[in-house]
Amino acid sequence: MADSQGKSDQAFRTISELAAELGVPQHILRYWETRFPQLKPLQRAGNRRYYRPADVALARRIHRLLNKDGYTIRGVQQLLSSNGGGEESIPAAAPLPPVQPDGLPVEQLRAIRRLLADALAQ
Repeated sequence: MADSQGKSDQAFRTISELAAELGVPQHILRYWETRFPQLKPLQRAGNRRYYRPADVALARRIHRLLNKDGYTIRGVQQLLSSNGGGEESIPAAAPLPPVQPDGLPVEQLRAIRRLLADALAQ
């Protein structure tokens, strides 16, 4: 299977290709490398980064947990360190509807969920 750029799923990705795929700036990927020791792309001449398929999968997982499931950086760090980064033991968060019946905004509910997840992780 190939991605939209015609590369195989097993091909290495540059930081610009991965950033474009995830829809995040390149500096975010560099920041994640400092916060998640499991994310270690190859660095060749000139410190050019090459993300292996496992790195790409991990970056996708981090992106999903942070931006879709509402985890904090610390929450994702704890999840990845507790299970070695394995997808199978990361709990799937239930998607939130846009507005709850009691009128609470979704962002406020996500903040509450993050606080609860951090409290449970301690």
